[in-house]
Amino acid sequence: FHRCVKNFTNVFDLESCIECINADTDTLHITLSCMIYTFDTVDVVMEFTLDNRLKVRLHVLACNFNNICDAVLASKFHVVYFRSYYCNLVIFYFRSVTCLYKLCTVYTGTVKLNLHIFTTDDLTFECRCETSAPLEARIENLLQQMTLDEKTCQMVTLYGYKRVLKDDLPPPEWKELLWKDGIGAIDEHLNGFQQWGLPPSDNAYVWPASRHAWALNEVQRFFVEDTRLGIPVDFTNEGIRGVESYRATNFPTQLGLGHTWNRELIRQVGLITGREARMLGYTNIYAPILDVGRDQRWGRYEEVYGESPYLVAELGIEMVRGLQHNHQVAATGKHFAAYSNNKGAREGMARVDPQMSPREVENIHISPFKRVIREAGMLGVMSSYNDYDGIPVQGSYYWLTTRLRGEMGFRGYVVSDSDAVEYLYTKHGTAKDMKEAVRQSVEAGLNVRCTFRSPDSFVLPLRELVKEGGLSEEVINDRVRDILRVKFLIGLFDAPYQTDLAGADREVEKEENEAIALQASRESIVLLKNAGELLPLDINSTKKIAVCGPNANEEGYALTHYGPLAVEVTTVLEGIQEKTKGKAEVLYTKGCDLVDAHWPESEIIDYPL
Repeated sequence: FHRCVKNFTNVFDLESCIECINADTDTLHITLSCMIYTFDTVDVVMEFTLDNRLKVRLHVLACNFNNICDAVLASKFHVVYFRSYYCNLVIFYFRSVTCLYKLCTVYTGTVKLNLHIFTTDDLTFECRCETSAPLEARIENLLQQMTLDEKTCQMVTLYGYKRVLKDDLPPPEWKELLWKDGIGAIDEHLNGFQQWGLPPSDNAYVWPASRHAWALNEVQRFFVEDTRLGIPVDFTNEGIRGVESYRATNFPTQLGLGHTWNRELIRQVGLITGREARMLGYTNIYAPILDVGRDQRWGRYEEVYGESPYLVAELGIEMVRGLQHNHQVAATGKHFAAYSNNKGAREGMARVDPQMSPREVENIHISPFKRVIREAGMLGVMSSYNDYDGIPVQGSYYWLTTRLRGEMGFRGYVVSDSDAVEYLYTKHGTAKDMKEAVRQSVEAGLNVRCTFRSPDSFVLPLRELVKEGGLSEEVINDRVRDILRVKFLIGLFDAPYQTDLAGADREVEKEENEAIALQASRESIVLLKNAGELLPLDINSTKKIAVCGPNANEEGYALTHYGPLAVEVTTVLEGIQEKTKGKAEVLYTKGCDLVDAHWPESEIIDYPL
């Protein structure tokens, strides 16, 4: 349509101007032309609605147009996938514009575009695509647009740089790979971790924080701008003692945090971890660990808050509330369910049969998950790879759907731990092959497979199952709904990029965050015995101090997995030496190693010393 504005008392009624539009069309072309005559200030608001499906509001503001008789603003919009509530809005060109801009934003509540158009004078053009549709309507609308290939790609994690992914930034070849149709999550991308026993990565995008956030933006840009629907990826990462990044605020282990018994402090830990994660570009943190410790010999005991289900629940609630404050990130609790009671405290490669009574499972291991989901609204759960009572949790509809979703009210998405899916046929023997393991997992309630393998190994058999009739596409739809719900809630569709890169450098490891870490470290210390009130030491009367043991000069205590990798560490020996410099002599001996060359067999078999 073409309309001349000569009287500013009227607002455009675009609905009456649009003719010959097929109500069922998927593609709508509209050309707008506004001619503005002799107005010093013009403020034109245009709005129309088509069958309650699409609402477009255009606001044109022209300032100080004096005696201009031919100022023409013309634009063309190509509205793609035009169905209920939402559109994918792409600006292709503006006539008489020397600054060309292209925007591709998908299924978002608000799209805002500012363009400087140079004709006779500068004009700012603002375009908004707005809707008041509720969350579930947004999910359904997007789901209706997705092909089977796009849905199944949302159900898998792509492990990050040098784990599975070979590239730090997207090369052109990505448009030919599986994730050309999108991807559910990318885990630990450019966080600095390479493999066990290797030093942190020296990749240029690992640090500083602003550079890292820029790199994740570039990866996100591929999924937002170079895939058909532009669904953002969920950047996941570990974070039980601070974000697992090259550097970040470094807190004590989760076991140390449990020793504080301080709810408000743990909420601050979660708040800082979530805020630093989002500034670094991550949107989902695999924390807290809600397992309850049962045997101190267990190799993962440092990852639990303690042996009290009440303590684990109370601190887990606060950690999630801090992490998910204002939906800055999603919190994914782990490991569900009945995971932390391995045989003889030796996990090894058994990972089966925790040998517990039903009452113990309910009152100790399930209780924290139930409370954290209900009271803190946790958005993620990691399914464990163990079985219980002969049934693998990963393939159990009872655990992942009946209990988790039905009873506890979980509304987020379930991600698998390590090879939990693969174990259904390689270890538990409930599936004959990978395809059957995929079917069992998805039907049980798995949303996203996450392990150190190519995403093709999960997605391709998943697609085959649907095409062969072995798995209903409606089950796929249910799983994808949960994934999209989390992505909408944490704002990925509205703000897929980290837009304050300089702020990342200011936020990560800032002085105020370090003060909370120091408080947590101090409160984590438990003094078990102080015979004769020996402590605190009187440095004026103490002449010689002996520091003994394999952990005395070991930095690893502060650099355990699932947290910052390259922060500066002061060992116990170094700290004592610094405090006593010039006042007392400090003697040191390592004494022995933590384990010998024959460990763990040497715990039960005698070997010569």
